[in-house]
Amino acid sequence: MCIDCHAMPQFFDSLSAARQDFFKLRKHRQAPAWAMWLMTVWVSLLWGLGLMAGAAFLASRQDSSALSWEHALPFLLTTLMIGAVFHVVYTVIERLAPQRFIDWTNGEPGVLVSLFFSITSMACVAAGLALAYLLLGSLPGMGRVDWTPQRTWLSIAMTSVFVSVIFGLVAWQDWHEEQLKRQSKEAELKLLQAQIEPHYLFNTLANVRSLIDFAPREAGEMLDAFTEHLRASLTSMRAELVPLDAELALVGHYLRLMQLRMGERLTFSIDATADARAELVPPLLLQPLVENAIHHGLECKVKPGSVQVLARVEAGHLHLCVQDDGVGLDAPQTRKGSGVATQNIRDRLRGRYGSRATFKLEPASPEGTRAIIDLPLTP
Repeated sequence: MCIDCHAMPQFFDSLSAARQDFFKLRKHRQAPAWAMWLMTVWVSLLWGLGLMAGAAFLASRQDSSALSWEHALPFLLTTLMIGAVFHVVYTVIERLAPQRFIDWTNGEPGVLVSLFFSITSMACVAAGLALAYLLLGSLPGMGRVDWTPQRTWLSIAMTSVFVSVIFGLVAWQDWHEEQLKRQSKEAELKLLQAQIEPHYLFNTLANVRSLIDFAPREAGEMLDAFTEHLRASLTSMRAELVPLDAELALVGHYLRLMQLRMGERLTFSIDATADARAELVPPLLLQPLVENAIHHGLECKVKPGSVQVLARVEAGHLHLCVQDDGVGLDAPQTRKGSGVATQNIRDRLRGRYGSRATFKLEPASPEGTRAIIDLPLTP
């Protein structure tokens, strides 16, 4: 019973993922191969039923012999074969074509893009019809199909042009709506990103202010280091995506600033693989988590503590982890946070990646807090 409960939602989620980008070329798809094949069968059968209804209507209007049920099976099998040819051809294009070509086909549906899909569609329909004629020629009803080259190619050309025009108009409308949604989402992400910059600046300036009275020399060193750090980070703050290597450099700079303030009470380590460092991430993604680890975890702890930052590429995702050995999530909080930083991260991830990214906070072992972010890899 439990297996069925988990399998059914996963089944429908796979079909939903297949439906969303079925008519687009993709190098990497969320939907499994069986779901894409099932969508191909479904779309092919719908086309077959629609064409059969149209043919039956025209036959009745022209007082010709109407289509009988014995013609339904070969007709639908023919559309299934045409659909299978489409599936195989476009899968081969997805595997062999460079990413730039895939991006071009999914961009603005101009004349050249429409010509590419029109010519490819005509070739797929012709190959599917030829395959059906070879395999299904002896089935009932197939003998009544006119396979003369002139009529066959004329029908293929007219149908392909008509379908291409319809799909071109639909594709242009979808592309235009996607552009509007993307612009709206980017504006929202920039607003969310702008909210976190004062959070970072105020925290750092407060740290400098706390040192001025009893350690002016250390305060001056921290202010100098902060100035250099701010100069290096302003560009990445305004970017949409930055290499993780640059984000880790900023995190390391910030942790060194905190070491100037906390002395031996703070140690840290940053461990990231080369492939993880090359991935692109939203800027200021890890630093708020490091700030929280120090502010709410280590500074509330009497003994010295540590912060560990980990980055790995695992199972097709970028795995990021910030862990401290501070007082932990369940400890009485002497410093009440507003939750702006963590909520900001959740909103930014949801806006940019949707359900493909996850963020969670959990207790670390034997003590402390662990923040984990999983992102899809950069295409």
